[in-house]
Amino acid sequence: MRLFAAVLPPEEAIVELAARVDALHALPGADGLRWTERAGWHFTLAFFGEVAEEVLPGLHTRLARAAHRHEPHTLRLAGGGRFADRVVWVGVDGDSAALKGLADSAEAGARRAGVPMDRHRPYHPHLTIARNRGATSLAPYVAELADFAGRVWPVRELSLVRSHPPAPGVAGRQPRYEVVAAWPLGR
Repeated sequence: MRLFAAVLPPEEAIVELAARVDALHALPGADGLRWTERAGWHFTLAFFGEVAEEVLPGLHTRLARAAHRHEPHTLRLAGGGRFADRVVWVGVDGDSAALKGLADSAEAGARRAGVPMDRHRPYHPHLTIARNRGATSLAPYVAELADFAGRVWPVRELSLVRSHPPAPGVAGRQPRYEVVAAWPLGR
């Protein structure tokens, strides 16, 4: 199974962001971007890749421990940025240090459970909203997101999410995400 740990924003936060993203579709070059589907909006904490079935019980145990070690905290979707001219993302305000701590614990737990992890990279919380398919400048999209600030919402759980890749050869299809387990924070 292709898995990752994530924090999922609540529906109210998604609706607020969707209104701003809908406005971005009117910018020149928007048709040159591949927009992510709202159903897939999340903050990846740690990407595990393909995980063998026999590793799952240990991964569940370790992620449950990670969740219980971290207290609920608050965030809000805010601002935006880009990774070169490849990806447009929305960031967070609030207790991002707590989110980073949760990400570090999820990664460490996966390693202890026997999931082979890639080289550790510094955690940069972001929610991907579009990917560039060509040479569209992403600067105007980032500028339009600069003043975006959604409502504050509580992060109450850590989710283990399965990614179902799109069928090969079907243009425009995106992965489908399925929450396979979730653990409350701080209990």
